[in-house]
Amino acid sequence: MQAIGLCRFSYPALGGFQVGHDTTEERIAYLYDDARLEERFRLLEAVALPCLKAQSDPDFSMIFVIGDQFPDHHARRLESLLADLPQAVIHREPPRQHREVMKEVLNAARINPKEPCLQFRYDDDDAVSVDFIARLRRTVENSAGLLTGQRSVAFDWPKGYIAEFGQGGIRAAEVFRPLNVAALAMYVKGGSPVTIMNFAHEKLPRFMPCVSLPDAAMFLRSHNGSNDSRQGLARHVEVAPLDAEGEALFRERFAIDNDQVRRVFSA
Repeated sequence: MQAIGLCRFSYPALGGFQVGHDTTEERIAYLYDDARLEERFRLLEAVALPCLKAQSDPDFSMIFVIGDQFPDHHARRLESLLADLPQAVIHREPPRQHREVMKEVLNAARINPKEPCLQFRYDDDDAVSVDFIARLRRTVENSAGLLTGQRSVAFDWPKGYIAEFGQGGIRAAEVFRPLNVAALAMYVKGGSPVTIMNFAHEKLPRFMPCVSLPDAAMFLRSHNGSNDSRQGLARHVEVAPLDAEGEALFRERFAIDNDQVRRVFSA
């Protein structure tokens, strides 16, 4: 069954952001600000990409959507970071309605729309466990009876970590967050044009069955200076430096190395 991931990398969509802008030009200026993109690139390199490159099941595709005005030197940097992730495809789009663009991109990526597929969203500053794709496939197979007759079914792993990254390394806290973007996926039956982008992630159970598996830690949510979803009255989470056991867990579960984080954020 085809598995498709979708990452919006500073794409200047119309809608889709909690940070408001009056014009598309203002949004582009905000998203393409050099200081902001520097932080996003560091998070992509040290946090989001290692676990994708280390997936125990490499049979998935990963689409990175960027704007058609994305600066060339930043595009080259993105291409360089993705060079050793063969599953990655960069897709350029002009500014358009957020959900419509993402739905089109996902449906265009389906090799055979008549066959069922698996879809997941992916933020460029988050991570999933290195066995996320394998666990997703196995869980979907074990849920065959539930899938019968369903247009779509959501699969959620709500245990993970909130973490902050910087020159001093990783600070983190274990959390339980149902319907987080990371470690949340959706089965779509063959012949259906519905996508995971048809729905707000926290509202998926309103529209379909949702299987929740609160066992191993499966996601890492980054808190940083440019979180779109944490503007305004965001919930504060107390984080602490990783000890040796925590560092080992992050390497094992997310392929994130504390020394590499320090190097990337000190560059």
